Amino acid sequence: MELADYLTHARWFGGKGRSFRVTGTHTLGVVPSGEPGGVVPLVVIAVVDFDDQEGGRDLYQVPLAQYAERQPALDHALVATLGDEHDRRYLYDAVHDREAMACWLRSFASGATAGPFTFHRLPGHDLDLDTHSTLFSGEQSNSSVAFGEDSLLKVFRRVTPGVNPDIEIHDRLTRAGSEHVAALYGWVEADASALPDDLVGAEGGVLQLGFLQQFLRTASDGWDLAQASVRNLFAEGDLHAEEVGGDFAGESARLGEAVSEVHTSLHAELGDHQWDSAQVASTMQTRLDAAARVVPELAAHREALSRTFDRFAMLGSLTVQRVHGDLHLGQTLRTVKGWKIVDFEGEPAKPLAERSRPDSPWRDVAGMLRSFDYAAQIVERTMGADNPASAHQLAFRATEWVERNSDAFLEAYAGRPLTDDEQTLLDGYLADKAVYETVYEARNRPTWLDIPLKAITRLTGGEAGQAPG
Repeated sequence: MELADYLTHARWFGGKGRSFRVTGTHTLGVVPSGEPGGVVPLVVIAVVDFDDQEGGRDLYQVPLAQYAERQPALDHALVATLGDEHDRRYLYDAVHDREAMACWLRSFASGATAGPFTFHRLPGHDLDLDTHSTLFSGEQSNSSVAFGEDSLLKVFRRVTPGVNPDIEIHDRLTRAGSEHVAALYGWVEADASALPDDLVGAEGGVLQLGFLQQFLRTASDGWDLAQASVRNLFAEGDLHAEEVGGDFAGESARLGEAVSEVHTSLHAELGDHQWDSAQVASTMQTRLDAAARVVPELAAHREALSRTFDRFAMLGSLTVQRVHGDLHLGQTLRTVKGWKIVDFEGEPAKPLAERSRPDSPWRDVAGMLRSFDYAAQIVERTMGADNPASAHQLAFRATEWVERNSDAFLEAYAGRPLTDDEQTLLDGYLADKAVYETVYEARNRPTWLDIPLKAITRLTGGEAGQAPG
């Protein structure tokens, strides 16, 4: 089966711009609950090998809807045509097909087990089987399918044998009764032994393919809300952030409380561990050294950043636990019942074991504070480009917005002023995050590189060493 062309144009494919080959395809089986004579819903795993200097191999899930006759309404989702004129089969990406998705939904409802597939089902919610599916658009690393306003299916695209943290964390928080996640209704997994041994690796066991959760009908994206608040502030030239109708500080405080409660629940459910802060700081320093080879502009900040990491190293034992790991405003939704945290999968490009590792809760806090900064800076450069004469004023007001919302979030998260050790922890994680951002921006959005560089200058108190000659 030739998948390369389809993958190249798929929104969720993470290898765009890289040289790759589809070196194998493996059909896991047929999703149960299909109607006789109708669609045949298959799940195929594509093996993608990269030929560039970075190299590597990824496994991609491609759920398919197989038909004996062409379906013109699905031409945009055609993956392959197999057979000859006597036995033609048309294969479409199943997330675009309501008939195939109905099979998935019925399998969840019945808790079906068939072939390699097991559809796990949590009690407490009766699924609406009379609704139809709608695929969410947008740039996502996975595919999201809504079933009316009742439930939402997240189909993992890049898959790895083992337990996916998005399912694990949602399961734990749902069973704990957390109000800050969409309730988990169930998940689907396949026996990883259906794949060749060389693809399964040490993790073995299961290949988790996706999960079904509560549909948050009234949800608004946290990133969009924050940017709207910044625009409101910029539109009111004579008012401070707390005086503008779109002031976001109250929401930032409620978000801080939500993140704190999620961390508390995860600690209660999964416990904690102790790490040596010196080892963590050493890893941060190693990342800085590697980043400086990619981003020459970091050279002037290396000494000051190293001092930040040195202070971090002196903290001794560091309590770590399961956290979100990739928290920012885009991973939050505001509903009429409060803030919800989403996407506990971590960075899909990282190995599964790394995404499931514990870390300090202050890693998540730092991610959110950096997201506040990005929200303001991006609006600032958009509006400043339209009116260069106002650039200085916009920069001042952007800083005011960031400080106000960061303070509100932190005060609500901690419930008190930070201790000196907590501030040192937070500074270390903020520096580590900003260093990562410089590499990302240098490689993907060079004109945005100044955003994390400015943050590093603020974080280090404007310290800058002499760049090595």
